[in-house]
Amino acid sequence: MLLIGLTGSIATGKSTVSSILSSPPYKLPIIDADVLARKVVEPGTAGYNAIVKYFGPTTPELLVEPSDTMPENGINGKGRPLNRPALGRRVFGDSEERKKDRGVLNKIVHPAVRKEMYKSLLWCYVTGHWAVILDVPLLFESALDRMCGVVMVVAVREPEVQMKRLMDRDPHLTREDAQNRVLSQTDVRLKARRCEARGKGKGVVVWNDSSKEELKAEIDNAIQEIQKRSPSWWNWFLLLNPPLAVLSGAWTFWQNVQINKRWNELELKEKAKL
Repeated sequence: MLLIGLTGSIATGKSTVSSILSSPPYKLPIIDADVLARKVVEPGTAGYNAIVKYFGPTTPELLVEPSDTMPENGINGKGRPLNRPALGRRVFGDSEERKKDRGVLNKIVHPAVRKEMYKSLLWCYVTGHWAVILDVPLLFESALDRMCGVVMVVAVREPEVQMKRLMDRDPHLTREDAQNRVLSQTDVRLKARRCEARGKGKGVVVWNDSSKEELKAEIDNAIQEIQKRSPSWWNWFLLLNPPLAVLSGAWTFWQNVQINKRWNELELKEKAKL
């Protein structure tokens, strides 16, 4: 089974690409890290309790306000849901305090998300899918790219396009809030460069500055190229030969470790020139 890592940055169109890939003619299963991240912090979960314990004392508005439709103890009696905008204001930004809080949140959420992700991957494998999309905003940052046979980055060339889309999508955000959210992630143009550096057949950049029709055409070309390099018969062969599938996965992992090593060396050389 081919694992395609899908990433980008906030408001670059990653969700749109994910939706296209899950629809005909592709109909690829999507493992969405954002969906899983919401699941693992629902009221009553260990993640929810850890977030409330750490952020609650200093963030009075951390939970959704009680109302006629939201009891004090939550709908299921396990607590009111997290007030995500309030939590976002607490962790997004480039100040040291925000970075520290974001690190704490990531340490709570990421391990639980990975566990759910691995369970979903195993199910996709045993049910015979030729490929699965691993939709992760922080694919490189979390080192999950090492598992992927192909990485696909959804990017825009102009930063202002990203800002406009974010503020149109989330009108409650001020420009400062939107900018903090963009700055809290790696620049998507750098992600695109890193993806291209993986080499042909291992990294695909989908530019999303224009219309949805042009985006679909780019996706179609990318999938056709990917299918040439990883045909469905090969994935069925691996499904019927689990030991070979394990070896194939280990080989992919080792190759990606070497790719990341070369990228890190390149980054160090570029920084040394400054």
